[in-house]
Amino acid sequence: MNWPKRAGDREVIALFPLRTVLVPGLVMPLHIFEPRYRQLIADLSAKPESQRGFGVAAIRDGHEVGVNEVRSLHDVGTFAHIRSVDPYPDGRADIATNGEARFRIIQHVDTGSPYDSVEVEWLDEPDGQGDLSALAESVHQRFRQYRAMLSGSDDLDGPADLHEDPRVCSYVIAAALVIDTYERQALLELETTGDRLRREIELLARELAIFPEFPSLPATEITRVPIHLN
Repeated sequence: MNWPKRAGDREVIALFPLRTVLVPGLVMPLHIFEPRYRQLIADLSAKPESQRGFGVAAIRDGHEVGVNEVRSLHDVGTFAHIRSVDPYPDGRADIATNGEARFRIIQHVDTGSPYDSVEVEWLDEPDGQGDLSALAESVHQRFRQYRAMLSGSDDLDGPADLHEDPRVCSYVIAAALVIDTYERQALLELETTGDRLRREIELLARELAIFPEFPSLPATEITRVPIHLN
């Protein structure tokens, strides 16, 4: 996971609002079909490879599709670096992006383009207090139980592509937990890795405690598809 942006610096970037939360280090595929985002991809394709990306911010109120359908956004988002573009003859495209640095939206900026642009401040990734290795190990163990519970299997050694780096681990868990957008956004917004890991321990403890009360809940894709880091 690379952090090419310097914390505290400000920059104007294109914005792509979504009804989901992108976390640093995770791959997000997108299908581009709206004219304004086709123009965004065309504009970014003309830039150096290192500058081909946009901000992803989760929608608080509104919809993804249609001009002026987004009524409010969460302030903290993640820069999505474009890894590949697979165009269709009709102008649509499938793209693969990778979450990189977090940012906080300062203000919207009118650049004259059909898509939104914002001035952002890049956020730091401090470790925070506590033994991060021990916290990450605790999260990892609880997450293995969580996956086994969802799959209905006693095999705690199933696929769980968790990284030994506590910061990476914190973001993998943030992406993988079956929680609502607001809780996932709250994990993204936590200032330190230690705070994020501690909150994930709480969330996993909650889910492990309440799951037996809902035996008919379906297993999710998390039990079958590995989590892919960049």
